[in-house]
Amino acid sequence: MARSDKVTAVEEIASRFRGASASVVTEYRGLTMTQLTALRRALGQDATYRVAKNTLVKRAAENAGVDGLESMLIGPTAIAFVTGEPSEAAKALRDFAKDNKGLVIKGGFMDGRALTVAEVAQLADLESREVLLAKLAGAMKANLSKAAGLFAAPASQVARLAQALADKRAESEGAAPAAAEDGAADAGSTDDSTTEAPADAAS
Repeated sequence: MARSDKVTAVEEIASRFRGASASVVTEYRGLTMTQLTALRRALGQDATYRVAKNTLVKRAAENAGVDGLESMLIGPTAIAFVTGEPSEAAKALRDFAKDNKGLVIKGGFMDGRALTVAEVAQLADLESREVLLAKLAGAMKANLSKAAGLFAAPASQVARLAQALADKRAESEGAAPAAAEDGAADAGSTDDSTTEAPADAAS
């Protein structure tokens, strides 16, 4: 590959790293073109499966500020750059690997850090964002206090949303007693002024 082509390839891969919500590094040793085409179809429109030389991927990762992939870049490497729901792409890769032993998941990158093979597997086990939001909405209708507990570690962003809503509700409920106490204090002040009025009149 000519130097200019390498520079272009590095920048293209770096751009994909920057624009991806997650990236999954795989080895595709032994997969045919037909199988690779089937894998790309399984990943859908929200992920791009890119075969690349390890040296180019290393340079691109450095340019994009992606750390921790060096140990994964051994053997024939292809990376799934995910722009949609990471769990959906992880599921597609996991399911394809079950039927095609030539595909090996070696790790990934998401939220500013490298992912282990086990973490990619955990990602594949997560439900989609739409399903989580539907569950959250149902929990909100049933009992707001249960919403935060429904979404534990796997969906931290949804749990934070539920907690924020719970805190907001607690604040609004706490404001009502405070308003009642202020009203009582004002009523006491009015009573004092009325009791002093006859004394002024008598004088």
